[in-house]
Amino acid sequence: MAQLLILVVVILFVVDVAMVFAGSTKISGKRVLPDKFSNGDANQVDIIINNHYPFAIDATVIDEVPVQFQMRDFNIKLSIPPKKEKSLTYQLKPTQRGEYHFGHLNIYASSKIGLVAKRFQFNGEAMVPTYPSFKQLRKFELLNINHNLQDYGVKKIRRIGHTMEFEQIKDYVLGDDLRTINWKATAKKNSLMVNQFQDEKSQPIYSIIDKGRMMKMPFEGLSLLDYAINATLVISNVALKKHDKAGMLSFSKSVENIVVAQRRSSQMRLILESLYNVKTDYFESDFSRLYANMKRHITQRSLILLYTNFETLDGLNRQLPYLKAIAKNHLMVVIFFKNTELNAIVDHKATTIQQVYDKVIAEKFAFEKRLIVQELKKYGIYSILTTPENLTIDTINKYLEIKSRGLL
Repeated sequence: MAQLLILVVVILFVVDVAMVFAGSTKISGKRVLPDKFSNGDANQVDIIINNHYPFAIDATVIDEVPVQFQMRDFNIKLSIPPKKEKSLTYQLKPTQRGEYHFGHLNIYASSKIGLVAKRFQFNGEAMVPTYPSFKQLRKFELLNINHNLQDYGVKKIRRIGHTMEFEQIKDYVLGDDLRTINWKATAKKNSLMVNQFQDEKSQPIYSIIDKGRMMKMPFEGLSLLDYAINATLVISNVALKKHDKAGMLSFSKSVENIVVAQRRSSQMRLILESLYNVKTDYFESDFSRLYANMKRHITQRSLILLYTNFETLDGLNRQLPYLKAIAKNHLMVVIFFKNTELNAIVDHKATTIQQVYDKVIAEKFAFEKRLIVQELKKYGIYSILTTPENLTIDTINKYLEIKSRGLL
């Protein structure tokens, strides 16, 4: 009986080898990659497999994904009917910008006997660059087109006042703001005349990204620097859609990645390419160098959106003279982050001595963040204290508020 079983296994093995290894092109496959990945978002990768065998096969797909993902157990199994094509999809979520290199696409094919499998290799090495979150950019573009921004927290803000860009004097009609009556023109014409203003456009909007070591703090896989970069991409696009000029720069020990605020068709491409190259250098940021550079190169009054992070009031006070100097010539908004881990400790009920101690320390740091907001307000500097996930929404809201109030 044992000899018979061995004979049957040998025969099945020979048959299986003959079926699977007959010919050389019984399986074809390819990996379909996007031109670029969107940082912090799920990106789709497609695999297409063609079974040229005259019988159904069981396939095991092992794709050599980039080392940044640390996916050492990638293994997808599927069954493919004879002479048929099958596709599968998986998602990759990068958490840092840069180049992502793929290895080979390996497909192991076996018959239903399942004693042997033949490996087929396709594609070879491929590289996909990972850019700031252009998927987030497209989402806000679509919401803006459909007028659904308020569903995501972007407020509709009632316009207050005028931007002081005079257009013409015209006859008063019902509904005109009585505060715009031009009394001199009214006396001359012997009828009510009003000043007409138009929205001031093409105002420079600069996103300034602090890439010092404080911006390397992580939150849900991304650094604060990457959240600031993603927000910069979106707010630059919003500014251009509002007919303003968008520009950016980054700084730490030196000022780099400068894109002069312009309103041209290639501006978003220039900003995207510059954001791709922003990397932290782990040094303490030099705000004096930032001020000197801005004084030389940004001569027109602009809206300055400064993405940075102050953990303590002492940290702010060291840089406050430079912030005040910048705010004399520009409308400045300092954007910094709540420490969500500390907030979780504050909200948690303390039951032990250690937890009470931790909660008191966390409340102290949270209180200092609020003091920073008040300190900036004293010198006419606007601020946004936000969580990383709400950064883009809160920045857009502040920009729309400033535009609606004609503050710039």
